[in-house]
Amino acid sequence: MSNTLMDTDFHFVGQKSVYKGKVREVYTLENDVLVMIATDRLSAFDVVMPNGIPYKGQILNQIATKMMKATEDIVPNWLMATPDPNVAIGLACTPFKVEMVIRGYLSGHAAREYNSGKRMLCGEPMPEGMKENDKFPGPIITPATKAEKGDHDEDVSKAAILERGIVSKEDYEVLEQYTRALFQRGTELAANQGLILVDTKYEFGKTNDGKIVLIDEIHTPDSSRYFYSDGYQERQASGEAQKQLSKEFVRQWLIFNGFQGLEEQSVPEMSDAYIESVSERYIELYESIMGEVFVKADVSNIHERIGQNVFAFLNTL
Repeated sequence: MSNTLMDTDFHFVGQKSVYKGKVREVYTLENDVLVMIATDRLSAFDVVMPNGIPYKGQILNQIATKMMKATEDIVPNWLMATPDPNVAIGLACTPFKVEMVIRGYLSGHAAREYNSGKRMLCGEPMPEGMKENDKFPGPIITPATKAEKGDHDEDVSKAAILERGIVSKEDYEVLEQYTRALFQRGTELAANQGLILVDTKYEFGKTNDGKIVLIDEIHTPDSSRYFYSDGYQERQASGEAQKQLSKEFVRQWLIFNGFQGLEEQSVPEMSDAYIESVSERYIELYESIMGEVFVKADVSNIHERIGQNVFAFLNTL
């Protein structure tokens, strides 16, 4: 379990700043270039777990970058190159302060809200009589933004986004259009592999010349939920839980062990066997959604490998 990437400390030529998120670390360089490194950190309920998951960063980065290339014909994105399995390099953007969450099914957070009695989510109606994991009549967009206090995501309606000036009406309409187009393409790509894209989130930014582009990750197990198509209807009819590939299984394990990110709660200890099982689930998702065998990168010295590959690429710019 020791060969995981939990933190980086690079000093690239022309480096201006470093931002360390829950999972990714972003180095901003001169000439509007970003170096984004996907670590093996695991986040759930807005809390970073103390243990890393082997190959998780590589899996997230490779799914995200390959999915960006598979959607660049319908939505422009920030990506320039992937010089290392854990690294994406692209254009610096000013991120919109909203995550565009889109849901095709009543699952996860939406299901928890529904089961608590709510029938509206971010201003979108959820029909009466639904069961968990039922398909919505049509995909609904349920945006999220950071709460004014703390680092937790906060559900927010389109009306509130416009009223609070978080995004302009003109830009928000583009975000909606791009979100629906990406979800449609993601649904088609998943179906080709025998999967259902249940829900996902997209993040967007604006380049210095005013162009709206897709940023961050796309269609990964950290940002998306997938079901297996085979047996979906039968499981719904019998009331069985859906077989799914997403980070939800980690959330459910944490809930079962008494943790939902609340202040008085402690993160339960993850055994080596459980950590290995999480890694295997991430690899399973990669192979299922990408339709190819996952090739494990050399992890004997991840930090050194990344540094060599990134420095070599930057020297070509």
